[in-house]
Amino acid sequence: MSTPQPPSSPQAAPAWQAAPGPAYPSYTSPIPVVRTHLGHAIASEWTKIRSVRSTMWTIGVFVLLVVGIGLLTAAIVAGNTTEGDLSGENPLSFGFFGLLLGSMCVITLGVLTTASEYGTGMIRTTMVACPSRGRVLAAKAVVFFLVAFVVTLVSTVLVAMVDVALLSDAREPSGGEWLKGTFGVSLYIALLGLLSLAVGSVIRHSAGAITIMIGLVLAPLVIALFMFSSSLENLREALFEYSIPNQLSVFYSTSLTDSGPSGWDPLWIALGVTAAAFGAAFALLEKRDV
Repeated sequence: MSTPQPPSSPQAAPAWQAAPGPAYPSYTSPIPVVRTHLGHAIASEWTKIRSVRSTMWTIGVFVLLVVGIGLLTAAIVAGNTTEGDLSGENPLSFGFFGLLLGSMCVITLGVLTTASEYGTGMIRTTMVACPSRGRVLAAKAVVFFLVAFVVTLVSTVLVAMVDVALLSDAREPSGGEWLKGTFGVSLYIALLGLLSLAVGSVIRHSAGAITIMIGLVLAPLVIALFMFSSSLENLREALFEYSIPNQLSVFYSTSLTDSGPSGWDPLWIALGVTAAAFGAAFALLEKRDV
């Protein structure tokens, strides 16, 4: 006779089976998680632009050219003129020569701000850190524009003050001439650098973009100098009037031609061209791979 078995109890869970609940202890990061915005991208681009050697070199050469040539030109003129030779001359205009050469440095820095990252592959890290491509390009533009404008303004103001003191025989510049010869021309140079930045973003090659921008600055004026045919007279005049050297001279009231842009026209032209270039850069940045 078999012994009756007690009612079976539920089988105990194996020792290896984990109890209900989270498999691992939860972790809370001590670093606060914040929503990123344009300010973070600007801070990142500011760190980049001030920490690379190319920025210091190009800005240093720019200041040397603008201040050095501007003061040297005024000193030579002051030492080789007699009383009355400079009557009616605007003393601020002698800063034009250094600024024209210095603009090449701003163009170079503008291109390198974007194109150099494509050459080194750093752009991949930048886009991973900030997936919003438009925000990256906007931050680069803001930082570069402020750097270029401030450096140009300080340099042109210094040259203007010393030139007015050296060329005491020249007439006293008006308030409008002071504004155009310092603030206005600084805006123009900064916009020219922004245009270079946009071209660098589109071309993605430093040497190619710099070549294009130098050609844009110098080619129209050089081509116009060799147009001797009377049938090309209208084209020759247009190239003279809208060349960048002539537009720069407008800020100093020493235009190369009697017609063409005047007053603040060069600034509006530069603003329109730069806006169009940035529109193309933003559109291509969203469509192309990094």
